[in-house]
Amino acid sequence: MEIERKFLVKGDYKREAYSYAHIVQGYICSDPERVVRVRLQGDAGFLTIKGATDDTGMSRYEWEKKLTQTEAEELLQLCEPHTMIEKVRYYVIGNTHTFEVDEFKRDNEGLTVAEVELLYPDETIDLPSFIGKEITGDSRYYNSQLARYPYNTWKRS
Repeated sequence: MEIERKFLVKGDYKREAYSYAHIVQGYICSDPERVVRVRLQGDAGFLTIKGATDDTGMSRYEWEKKLTQTEAEELLQLCEPHTMIEKVRYYVIGNTHTFEVDEFKRDNEGLTVAEVELLYPDETIDLPSFIGKEITGDSRYYNSQLARYPYNTWKRS
């Protein structure tokens, strides 16, 4: 089971990052009940299957298999049309947890989201200063949804 919380980012996080990675991913299936994702991260690939999110928006089943770069590149060709996501992921150690900060590119340019994985749903975390509004459970921010309904097409007031 994957347990995570998500937040919008409001401040500087790059100075605190100890590493980063360029990520391209697409979706073989982007149905919210069963997402099948192919990811190319550097020279490694990953095939990930995720189940439906629970009522809190924090937990869901996740299975992942490492692939070669070639396997991932081949599977990316099988993805649903218009479901590619590109982002740079920064790894930042907070007081008690590591935060993965995704700076989206292309049609999602301008969106930066931080997520933190937890051991259990009510785990206490200290939020770093760059953390903004919590968006856990808001399906608009799921990567599979951002692939289909990009951030730059949203109507914002």
